Amino acid sequence: MSTASSTPRTPVHRLQVATVLHQFIEEKVLPGTGVDAATFWQGFDALIADLAPKNIALLAERDRLQTELDAWHKANPGPITDMPAYKAFLEKIGYLVEQPKKVKITTANVDSELSKQAGPQLVVPITNARYALNAANARWGSLYDALYGTDVLSEDKGCEKIGKKGGYNPKRGKKVIEYARNVLDRTAPLKKGSHVGSTGYRISKTGELVVSLAEGGTSKLKDAAQLVGYQGEAKAPTSVLLAHNGLHLDLIINRDTVIGKSDAAGVSDLVLEAALSTILDLEDSVAVVDADDKVQAYGNWLGILQGTLTEELSKGGKTFTRGLNPDRVYNAPQAEVSGASAKDQKKVTLHGRSLMFLRNVGHLMTNPAILYTAADGEVREIPEGILDAMVTTTISMHDLQRTAKDAAAGKVRNSRKGSVYIVKPKMHGPAEVAFADELFSRVEQVLGLPASTVKLGIMDEERRTSVNLKACIAAAESRVAFINTGFLDRTGDEMHSAMQAGAMIRKGDMKSSAWISSYERNNVLVGLSCGLRGRAQIGKGMWAMPDLMRAMLEQKIAHPKAGANTAWVPSPTGATLHALHYHQVLVSDVQKELEKINANKERDALLTGLLTIPVTATPNWSAAEKQQELDNNAQGILGYVVRWVDQGVGCSKVPDIHNIGLMEDRATLRISSQHMANWLHHGVVSKEQITETFERMAGVVDQQNAGDPLYQKMAGNFGTSMAYQAACDLVFKGLEQPSGYTEPLLHAWRLKVKAAA
Repeated sequence: MSTASSTPRTPVHRLQVATVLHQFIEEKVLPGTGVDAATFWQGFDALIADLAPKNIALLAERDRLQTELDAWHKANPGPITDMPAYKAFLEKIGYLVEQPKKVKITTANVDSELSKQAGPQLVVPITNARYALNAANARWGSLYDALYGTDVLSEDKGCEKIGKKGGYNPKRGKKVIEYARNVLDRTAPLKKGSHVGSTGYRISKTGELVVSLAEGGTSKLKDAAQLVGYQGEAKAPTSVLLAHNGLHLDLIINRDTVIGKSDAAGVSDLVLEAALSTILDLEDSVAVVDADDKVQAYGNWLGILQGTLTEELSKGGKTFTRGLNPDRVYNAPQAEVSGASAKDQKKVTLHGRSLMFLRNVGHLMTNPAILYTAADGEVREIPEGILDAMVTTTISMHDLQRTAKDAAAGKVRNSRKGSVYIVKPKMHGPAEVAFADELFSRVEQVLGLPASTVKLGIMDEERRTSVNLKACIAAAESRVAFINTGFLDRTGDEMHSAMQAGAMIRKGDMKSSAWISSYERNNVLVGLSCGLRGRAQIGKGMWAMPDLMRAMLEQKIAHPKAGANTAWVPSPTGATLHALHYHQVLVSDVQKELEKINANKERDALLTGLLTIPVTATPNWSAAEKQQELDNNAQGILGYVVRWVDQGVGCSKVPDIHNIGLMEDRATLRISSQHMANWLHHGVVSKEQITETFERMAGVVDQQNAGDPLYQKMAGNFGTSMAYQAACDLVFKGLEQPSGYTEPLLHAWRLKVKAAA
């Protein structure tokens, strides 16, 4: 493995490009885009020369503001007692900017998955081809499978997932079928009778759905317009496509299957339109630290957009190739016309895959994939966000050039509106959003794309963005296609911003703290006041426990009820189940009601909540409570970092201290490490106590990973395990990390491991 200094490089203008990246761009990316190499590299070189200094200046501004905050909180420790004085201070230093009076986004050419429909969203690491393909294909999910294989339905009274004779358990299957038929009754009710126990489905000569009832006789839909299409013959369809709340439900009929054979109507499944959109992630859920990693990640993005990405999988002793699902084509329901032929049958085509975002990295990190010569003659690493913007947008041109004819010919197409969707995370305030807008404008100019082709997803996950959200949206009003809250990163930034104020409350108590409720409400109200309804997504964060789907069904309905038209789920199964919530709540109606609230009038109350720091004046936890907090944090940090540093796994299901699997990424790491650093700094715990906890928890994590042949033990190897040392650094060097981010330390340690290999 080459290091940054020994990496083979190709000189281009003022750039030294890692040869592996240079070859990838010239041989794989540029062909087919209409952009020649000379135009690309000349434009890229000029863009870096102009924008890299601005990027550096924005990071210096972060440091300046943090220094001001530290000094103020040292002089005024504890909870905020004089909020007007605190607000005045934040305005004086430029942390809190004047709110624009009226902002309305002008974003155009946004696909309906973001602008009109409401439904689940997946977030997966782009470096894992299997995850990426599964997520892309999770646009449609089997409700039968989701119910049968999770804890939504109990396993008592003989309803175990494995039958007495092994394999399928018909008793559990019966519960699944009843549940699904009740879903149909709620979403596509009949004029009389029920879908439960139905014995047949057909399309009448007048183009209506006719349902044979369990008690005899037939019925039709209360709302005939809910029938959208069907497959097979009208008198014996193999699928019946229904619509409700802007989402589709596909009733699959197949008497040749085990389930369909036992069903009176031959129904073998109910397939739901589920993950409307997916964020393929280059940021928090990946371990990408150099040119080789970048090329692998960019290659998967290229493969997704070209439709060529595949993965060899083995299941049940058989090997098969997984690729992207095609679009779904149905017959449109229509009255029979005498003499009409099959070619007269109108068709309904639905997108077969999630609409893909790509999450670029933020403004903080640099990457050794490209070195550039700055104006002062110094050779520096490229700001990674600039690298991502240029390369991923160029790759997206392969999708932009696809047409409806291409789609009809079976070629995959992501955006039918001609847009590129980039999520831009970890931006601090409106100046940084404006920089992202400028960056993508420059990229569009180099590539010859129309202005605002690139649409931005703004993550509201930093404190300075939360308190200035309206100004942030105004800074990219022609690009905003998405805003979202991120509890974990937002909490990590809360802790670091107010590190000097005092001891933070326990991590588990954060979700009931004053700033969280203000944060979530502010995000929705500001988004709606800026005209996002009907133009863009307003999202909510992740359900982090992929094995606890019953609890997710009980709790995550709060997100659409709060006015969010999307929310993150940890798996395709989670997306299928969360889709049920959008059939229970018509989010557009919720948003219309919320728009009646004057967000400006609530501004002062919400801002006060956002600025209420979760510190305690009297840290009087018991010794047992302190140790419990340390154990939980240390175990989580070690469980995640050991895979990141040693194996390059950026996101995985990590068992917590109670062996409950949690989806972990750098955001979870940020909050845990900053919390421990805060308690250490304020004397709640000692360095010796933290060290003892880390060493003890290393043994726990080793045991939890005992079945992994690639795993390297930490316990007993504290002086040589780079993963263990990285975990300790995150806490003991936590105060000096920019905004409390984990990337600088993780990248440095991962590069050491790769160099040693």
